[in-house]
Amino acid sequence: MSSAGKRRRGLVALAAAVSATAVTAGVMILTNPGQDASADGRKPKGPPTTTEITRADLVQSKTVDGHLDYAQRRAVKSPVEGTITKAAQPGNTISLGQRLYERDARPVVLLYGPTPTFRAMKVGTRGPDVLQLERNLRDLGFGSGLYVDVRYDEATKAAVKQWQKSLDVTSNGEIGQGDVVFQRGPVRVVSADAALADTIGPDKAVLTVASTKPVVRASLSEADGALAANGTKVEIAMPGGGNRRGKVSGVAAPEESESAEGGSGGSGGSSDEGIQVEITLDDDTKLHEKDRQGTLNVKFVSESRKDVLTVPVEAVVALREGGYGLELVQGAKTRMVPVETGLTADGRIEVSGAGLAEGMKVGAAEQ
Repeated sequence: MSSAGKRRRGLVALAAAVSATAVTAGVMILTNPGQDASADGRKPKGPPTTTEITRADLVQSKTVDGHLDYAQRRAVKSPVEGTITKAAQPGNTISLGQRLYERDARPVVLLYGPTPTFRAMKVGTRGPDVLQLERNLRDLGFGSGLYVDVRYDEATKAAVKQWQKSLDVTSNGEIGQGDVVFQRGPVRVVSADAALADTIGPDKAVLTVASTKPVVRASLSEADGALAANGTKVEIAMPGGGNRRGKVSGVAAPEESESAEGGSGGSGGSSDEGIQVEITLDDDTKLHEKDRQGTLNVKFVSESRKDVLTVPVEAVVALREGGYGLELVQGAKTRMVPVETGLTADGRIEVSGAGLAEGMKVGAAEQ
């Protein structure tokens, strides 16, 4: 072979050796967990960035919009036909003995009790509705000598006449069907479903009422259905300032997803979209007027971990032999240690393992 040919063959071999060296130098071989990266005498390069292990509370949550409303909505109908001569006033709170509305210039009065009105009452009538009536008459201060029982007798009639006189209506001592509405306690008028001069009857709601207990309503997507379980903890940022805590108390019926003032659910979601949940506040005292009108930020807490060691998610390394690890940085040395991972929230992840402690430095991938 000529000298020129030998020279060309030598250059090709040298180029191949250089190429192989370049490729090998670009491969990082992960050390075994616990092995010092500088054990072979080479100076470790170390991670590009570091972060600290911190101790914190982790909360896995989802935040949606909500609005303030009132629990136990129900429609009030008139069992007899008539004309509205004084309509209900939305937003009003009605208590024992007060007027809900007027039918044919006669007040329809709120009384307390679980049994609904289902008939007229007069002397000779017996039943739980009579017992309710007599309790209310006593609580309103009528019939000082009235014996409260299930019998509508002459003493009951006398007490009713006194009460009717105070209402400035015909005092005949009888309770006409539709003259009173029994509810379990005070109610808030959500909406007036019948306006002045409207004809009313058994087939049409006169007004919609709710309890005076405020609740929060919010809409969740079907994918977040697990958060609608009773007892799920909730944190609420109120429009009037401050935060309230509460718990999911149930799924609202579609007709309950409208706002307390009769409007749509607003940013809480329409009644035909997603899951409408009802939330009971742990403390419903001192609600501001802004709270009743504005949008609330409702944070559903699905899981939480208290006082755990955490690192940014990008600090956790998938180990070649399986599982996860952290690259501990100790001075000029680094070593990979295996860890157990837990809850992830807000970009951080719970970690645990032998020798881990708050304040330790670990490697983290650059963002």
